[in-house]
Amino acid sequence: MMIEFKNEPFTDFSKEENRKAFETALLKVKAEMGKEYDIIIGGERIKTGRKVKSINPSNVDEVIGIVNEADTELAEKAMQTAYETFKSWKKVKPEARASLLFKAAAILRRKKHEFSAWMVLEAGKSWVEADADTAEAIDFMEFYGREMIRLSERQPLVRIPGEDNHLYYRPLGVGAIIPPWNFPLAILVGMTTSAIVTGNTVVLKPATPTNVIAAKFMEVLHEAGVPDGVVNYVPGPGGEVGEYFVTHPLTRFISFTGSKEVGLRINELAAKRAPGQKWIKRVIAEMGGKDGIVVDSDCDLDFAAETIVKSAFGFSGQKCSACSRVIAHQDIYDELLEKVVAKTSQLKVGEAQTPGIDLGPVVDEKAYNKILEYIEIGKKEGRLMTGGGKAEGNGYFIQPTVFADVAPDARIAQEEIFGPVVAFIKAKDFDHALEIANNTEFGLTGSVISRNRLHLEKAREEFFVGNLYFNRKCTGALVGVHPFGGFNMSGTDSKAGGRDYLLLFTQAQVVSEQL
Repeated sequence: MMIEFKNEPFTDFSKEENRKAFETALLKVKAEMGKEYDIIIGGERIKTGRKVKSINPSNVDEVIGIVNEADTELAEKAMQTAYETFKSWKKVKPEARASLLFKAAAILRRKKHEFSAWMVLEAGKSWVEADADTAEAIDFMEFYGREMIRLSERQPLVRIPGEDNHLYYRPLGVGAIIPPWNFPLAILVGMTTSAIVTGNTVVLKPATPTNVIAAKFMEVLHEAGVPDGVVNYVPGPGGEVGEYFVTHPLTRFISFTGSKEVGLRINELAAKRAPGQKWIKRVIAEMGGKDGIVVDSDCDLDFAAETIVKSAFGFSGQKCSACSRVIAHQDIYDELLEKVVAKTSQLKVGEAQTPGIDLGPVVDEKAYNKILEYIEIGKKEGRLMTGGGKAEGNGYFIQPTVFADVAPDARIAQEEIFGPVVAFIKAKDFDHALEIANNTEFGLTGSVISRNRLHLEKAREEFFVGNLYFNRKCTGALVGVHPFGGFNMSGTDSKAGGRDYLLLFTQAQVVSEQL
């Protein structure tokens, strides 16, 4: 009998044996750095003349791996392979598909520190952040496997005399999976395995900064016994390979996590029917956020400050759920600001492989330059309290930065920065705070720190975000516990890690037989 789903526990790095195990994993991964990774289509490994280096953002002189990139010709080959494989894969019993996810989860669990070490080196995640990412990847496979078994069982329908009625959830076809770099294992795994456990086949175009982590997960799928052609690994430029998949007439759905701009373009391209296309393409998109923490006048300010710092600066603010705005009641604004600045100024920035750091680097040069530009904008729009520039090191290091007295309509209060930058905004009262909280085009996460039950209930009704948290940080959603997805320009509110999610990759068929 299958045991009930439980979230994978995080590693306790205060224990010496766990620290030593992780250090061993880091050494193992470092010994593999610089290897070349092939495109994988239908089990065939393909090298090309186009190669891209994956760089360690903590030390730009280190090459994590060299990845072969596809062009449109290979993208077409991948699409045709996935389409042909779908004909057989869709007939595999749901229980068998779920078993493959459970097997892959077991493999990943055994190699947990190794995969976390890859993320430390390729994505710049701290030990703790990388460990949580790997745990979430395991959770997705365990959860979605169980959900597929549930959906394969006889579904409840109203029964009438003289008829036998059944509802089945059928797979859609070939999907384009376009994951982000910021959760390079967890979100990639969740997006990919949700699609294949429901009977679809996929073409996977990983995010370029974290191509190697995606290649390592392909090894897990192969070891677990996933048939060739079910997942096809096709790294390449988004504007070329990604758009080719999005516009292809055989593409049945696109699963995307990334920026608002790219998500809107995918939605626009997918809406146009291609010659020979027999269906309306389905787009599952999780896009950006401009997430706010509202701090009421009656709360524990030390707790609020700690919550803000954790929400704003974990993984250098490179989470779509990260706090980038603090909306504080005027009565406690100055005291809260002082506490947050004090805590922020004590944060340690350094190489991701260093135990105990608070912030590693941002992911690449493009992100680095963009964030620094926003910091310069912030110096004109607010009062710089701490941070405000580059941090030391041979990598993409940026100081955690706090701006005060920012107007609600300022650029740094409206536009997604995706870095370690937080803006303080003063509210006259709680109603004004909610008004400010809702004044962006996004609606992903938010948090309210308050002891006032009436204020919390008002926020429950009026704070318009997909994931709203009371008296806790606005990051750290757990699979099955906090189904995740946002409103407005934050995406299609797909609720990854929830009981509705797999329905997005299926179509419901009712079969009725008169007796």
